[in-house]
Amino acid sequence: MPLRPPTSDPFWGSIPLDLDGGARLFLFGAPLEYTVSGAPGTAAGPAAVRAASQNIESYSPIQDVDLFDLKSNGSGLADLGDLDFAGLDLEAALAEIEQATEQILARRGVPVMIGGEHTGTLAAFRAVKQRYRDAAIISLDAHLDLADELDGRRLAHGTWAARLGDEWGYDCLILLGVRSGTRAEWQRSLECAWRSPELALALTDDVYAWLRNRPIYLSIDIDVLDPAGAPGTGVPEPGGPTSRELFDFLYSLRQMNVVGLDVMEVLPGVDPAGITAALAAKLVREAAILFRHLPTPTAPALGA
Repeated sequence: MPLRPPTSDPFWGSIPLDLDGGARLFLFGAPLEYTVSGAPGTAAGPAAVRAASQNIESYSPIQDVDLFDLKSNGSGLADLGDLDFAGLDLEAALAEIEQATEQILARRGVPVMIGGEHTGTLAAFRAVKQRYRDAAIISLDAHLDLADELDGRRLAHGTWAARLGDEWGYDCLILLGVRSGTRAEWQRSLECAWRSPELALALTDDVYAWLRNRPIYLSIDIDVLDPAGAPGTGVPEPGGPTSRELFDFLYSLRQMNVVGLDVMEVLPGVDPAGITAALAAKLVREAAILFRHLPTPTAPALGA
């Protein structure tokens, strides 16, 4: 698992780079940029999010917790740096993400990945599924990403969810915030465990109950938000939720067993004000505090 030290300062509030000591959550950058449909530049996402973290507080007033205080009870956030994809094709790069995630999970840690194109989520979830066979994934995304092919590729940022379904079945996949896809993708989405019929970022009581003790991987494609609030992404899709709605949804998972998460598709080159990177940094801070406790996965049967 080749890791490069952060090209900027480590994420603000993180503890020194190691896999021991006071950390429970382990952040790593995945500067993945192999399949691009819109504007290029997602490889710069991890560095931009780290830089933006320097301009937000480590203290969360909503949760009344400071990241710097978590080391003392072994639930801090460690910044491991970025994976090095130099000279690797997409499959090999995904293998690096899977290995990094596996190593963190093996230490009973919670992986926090910053991307990078959304294809990387497939690799991280592979590692989660190997450890937690009953794990589910919640994907927040403007796009279904259920295409069978994209520009002749079966593996791409717009097909990763279809490949996940091929490998693990669609009944572990929950989709929220989606508002874009082909007719075939919308039809395929009916096979998923659940797809919100509305744009609201919320779960029904039945879905919440099904997820209640199940290991969950949370994936946030930043383009789930309306581009007015998150312009720094490659394929913006108007008509989305606000950042306030996204944070409210995040807090609604407070009692869930979230065993890993990512924030993907930040593209700083098209957002000179840095709004999107700052938003992603705050999501990482809030999630790191929210999900710092070890999960106790004991999943009920689907439909129970």
